[in-house]
Amino acid sequence: MAEIIQIDDAFITLGQFLKHATIISSGGMAKPFLMEYAISVNGEAENRRGRKLYPGDTIDVEEFGTYTIESSVDGAE
Repeated sequence: MAEIIQIDDAFITLGQFLKHATIISSGGMAKPFLMEYAISVNGEAENRRGRKLYPGDTIDVEEFGTYTIESSVDGAE
């Protein structure tokens, strides 16, 4: 089962996601992390830290697990 990562904005970058999910401790670690670990977004390999992730996207991080992006903003109000 995927871990849910909630975001307050329309999107989050892959580098921001890694920090938000506590996979890395600082944004400066994103580039080296992406060079060392395989990551896929919606089943496609990805290594760009600026890749935009939107609610509904699924991210698989080698050795860390699967995550799904959700919006924490309630659009019904």
